[in-house]
Amino acid sequence: MIPKTPHATIDSFPATSLQYRFFFGAVMVLALFLWGCGSGPEDPLETIKQSMEDESTYSVVLNDMREEGAIFKDFYHKYLVVLPDKSVETDWFKVDENYYNQNREFLGMALLTKKEGEVNTTPSPPGYDFVGDSKYGRWQEDNSGNSFWEFYGKYALISSLFGGWYRPVYMNDYRGYQRHRAQNRPFFGRNKEFGSTGKIAKKKRPGFYSQRMAKKSSFANKLKKRIGRSKTGFRSRSGGFGK
Repeated sequence: MIPKTPHATIDSFPATSLQYRFFFGAVMVLALFLWGCGSGPEDPLETIKQSMEDESTYSVVLNDMREEGAIFKDFYHKYLVVLPDKSVETDWFKVDENYYNQNREFLGMALLTKKEGEVNTTPSPPGYDFVGDSKYGRWQEDNSGNSFWEFYGKYALISSLFGGWYRPVYMNDYRGYQRHRAQNRPFFGRNKEFGSTGKIAKKKRPGFYSQRMAKKSSFANKLKKRIGRSKTGFRSRSGGFGK
């Protein structure tokens, strides 16, 4: 059963990390306030953004999503909030159906990134906003001469905080990301491996993927039945037309 009150888990932070405890406490207070005003925040990212106002660098990843109910549906999001040296997964946020549908294709992607005060809200693979920035790392070459991104030691945990990359980020990946960002278009990877239909979501969120496929299969079966009934009725009417 999904909890009806959204909150963030802070157990992964040491007791002395007061700033992180304050941050996630603020997230909970704002979420509870918005919850009391209706069915849930229309845009949970705004809730998180308000509570992160004093943070100069962080990302918010759509870490999981689900819907409940047969006739009257409820919609939920779960986020991964990533700072340069910490990450935490929130509990479920109840979201508006329109908002859910707007982000339906972005499972596992960064919906919001703030880096050195600059905000990017174009969905992209998690962590890509930090690639190509000499403050965080540098380009290296593999044995085949292909350039790939390597974070400096102090930022080496960034990729794991985002849940890990299934392979290095190559220069061609980064260039594709840059082109899409310049046009404010979501970037799903060179091979469409990111997002709700990508192979990474299939591997990391098999429950969501199987639910999505079951829903598609159910819709396809209903459509076939409707088409079958239409064809039967058409033949029946055609057969009587010449009598």
